[in-house]
Amino acid sequence: MRPDTVFSGPELCQKSAREVIALLRKGDVSTAELIDASLARMDQVEPDVNAVVTRCPDRASAAKPSPDTQLAGLPIGIKDLNPVEGVRTTFGTKGHANHIPDASDPLVTRLEDRGGVVLGKTNTPELGAGANTFNAVFGATRNPWNTALNAAGSSGGAAVSLATGELWLSHGSDFGGSLRSPANYCGIVGLRPSPGIAGGSSAHLGFLTGGVDGPMARDVLDCALFLDAMAGYDRRWPISFPAPDVPYFETAQRDAGEVRIGFSTDLNGFGAITPEIEGVLRDAMDSLRLPNVTVEETCPDLPRLNEAFRAIRCMSFLGSYQITPPEIAQHYKPTIMGNVADAEAMTFADYVQSERDRSALYNSMLGFFDTFDVLACPVNGLAPLPVEIEYPTEVAGRKMTDYIEWLHFAFLASVTGLPALSLPVGFTPSGMPVGIQLIGPPRGEGRLLQVAHHLEQALNLPVTVIDPRPPV
Repeated sequence: MRPDTVFSGPELCQKSAREVIALLRKGDVSTAELIDASLARMDQVEPDVNAVVTRCPDRASAAKPSPDTQLAGLPIGIKDLNPVEGVRTTFGTKGHANHIPDASDPLVTRLEDRGGVVLGKTNTPELGAGANTFNAVFGATRNPWNTALNAAGSSGGAAVSLATGELWLSHGSDFGGSLRSPANYCGIVGLRPSPGIAGGSSAHLGFLTGGVDGPMARDVLDCALFLDAMAGYDRRWPISFPAPDVPYFETAQRDAGEVRIGFSTDLNGFGAITPEIEGVLRDAMDSLRLPNVTVEETCPDLPRLNEAFRAIRCMSFLGSYQITPPEIAQHYKPTIMGNVADAEAMTFADYVQSERDRSALYNSMLGFFDTFDVLACPVNGLAPLPVEIEYPTEVAGRKMTDYIEWLHFAFLASVTGLPALSLPVGFTPSGMPVGIQLIGPPRGEGRLLQVAHHLEQALNLPVTVIDPRPPV
């Protein structure tokens, strides 16, 4: 049941991104007015949520975007893992607490070229490691639906900035659910695209596919619009490829036709889920059994999914750590150093095996998509915990061996390179949002967004922008 909510911010902040872009193009509102509205909203809510940790209003005001561009001068947020020229960028770690980059990440440059106006950096856990957004530089980000609870991570600041109406679109990134989990916990939409759609990995690990950038928004159409602004080939990203001939925003609005959903609450027992979350998801799926929507409980075989995910994650951590100066690495939290130790303990044979495992999992999913449009499964197996708890040590009676095991539902899309979206579908009895994860076919962002938009309309859940709610 959706709880009662209040929004006391500027009226502009409550509008969708596409509505505001239309106003910009008609000249009915200016970027300066949007900056003022956004900053006013930040002043209202930041003391309670700590989501937009660095603001750059002077830089934003100096931008001169054309209204003919895709984003037309819309203020946006950038996660504090991606450099923005001249703007404090900390990566959530003390060693970079005062870092001011002299060049922007290529994705930031692309978004600015396409009319985005960077107004602030959103909070992240240290190096994006962990699904609870806190760090030693800025502290913790709190969930606006209950400020005693966490907002997940690592794109927690981005998700909260959207749910509270501080920003209309906010950039995220995802390796182990870092974009999907915060969207789930905050009641917004987050899309992890296929590798190469929206930029690439860091310059020194440009061929790795585990971590990707992606769009976060309040609903599916805004998410599609933001993905269009991110998409396209860039020779600096070795795995990037051209944007589709038909924009994602246009595809998402087309008739979805017959929709075939394969639904699993636990991925063949791989993921642990509480009865509370399972109940919300089952209720949502039951309400979607419509004339043009087929829902069947099923799950493909997922052999060695855990081993494959941990191997590609180890490779990414070790690849970055090996070139990190000691004066920076000395500040890393114990969980990060544990990841490095795990990576150093792996052998070359382990990594080769992981590539075989990935191929087997991908082929299993290909067979699944011969019958179904999407695989629907949980985003997370439990509701948010108190913000002081770094990660759950057990879920539904199953003990968690480390800080990433509770994120099992995120592993499949990351390992196979499939697009995955978190879509709000309901609320827990205590009033916390719950999303469902929709995993789409290879390079199937258009169809995934189309299906998600269709389900969003069928569920008829209102898009909610809220004032932060005190602990209940």
